[in-house]
Amino acid sequence: MQLSVGFVQAQEGARTSLRDRKKRLRELGEAYTSADTKVKVNDVKVRDGKASVRVTESTTLTYKKILGNEPKTTGFQAHHELTFAKASGGKWALTGIRPTDTGLVAVNAPLKAPQVQAAADSGLPKATSASTRQPSRTPAPKPTRNANGLDYAAMGAYTEKYWSRYNPAYPSYDSAGAGGDCTNFVSQALKAGGWKHAPGSWDDYRKWWTDPKLGNTLSFVGVNEWSWFALSSKRTTNLSNVWEMGVGDVLQMDFNRDGSKDHTMMVSYRDRWGTPYLTYHSTNTYRKSLASIIASYPRATYFAYRT
Repeated sequence: MQLSVGFVQAQEGARTSLRDRKKRLRELGEAYTSADTKVKVNDVKVRDGKASVRVTESTTLTYKKILGNEPKTTGFQAHHELTFAKASGGKWALTGIRPTDTGLVAVNAPLKAPQVQAAADSGLPKATSASTRQPSRTPAPKPTRNANGLDYAAMGAYTEKYWSRYNPAYPSYDSAGAGGDCTNFVSQALKAGGWKHAPGSWDDYRKWWTDPKLGNTLSFVGVNEWSWFALSSKRTTNLSNVWEMGVGDVLQMDFNRDGSKDHTMMVSYRDRWGTPYLTYHSTNTYRKSLASIIASYPRATYFAYRT
């Protein structure tokens, strides 16, 4: 495929970004031995010598056994829009590739530098940020259940069952704009593990429920609203370090450190060396290591919740 001059120049910057990420991952003890990528064409539009093609990329990466207890694979589904222009001689040239997902970038996608802004005090329940520094000792493992009957293993299993095929019992918010389906997906997993509804007004952050006929509360699907509910209801506490997380715990991120959280994920697996692996929607991802996320977003603010 012929590439436009502008696209070639943009890709050089992307390669530099990815080389830097690969170096940080290697320093954290993460690498891959193979990759399998399939691309499905979803939609094609052609007009006046230009074309746009929307595709879904499904990639599976095989973890290299460095520590010895990594899971076999990690996977993700990413959505892109490819643009083409007809060049002289009737040939088409690729002019751009734009991601259309709203959550974390995939491990093979470059990251744009965030615009850091000052956080404002809203007076709402405030989460405490967590350190991303890897401790010298492996944190104590989290039990599979707690005294209140919550089943953490069931939470993790739910995310791994529905990470790429959505549960038809719930609405999907993948195309609902900023935020996508990430918090809705985590709320479903929490419900599968024993979280009970908190009835009340749909727009009250102190309430938490979903109903196939009535819809759901903002706290069930909203990143910040979920945090306000989780903390005010005392169903969660903030962990001081992200590496303390176990299966069923929740990780949120503020990409540009402006005080508004942008993404919600859940730990679905933890190896014996203490590395949490997260599964989430938007971009739909299976068992992405915490090390990989931190390497991709070193300037973000992280919030870890013990559920």
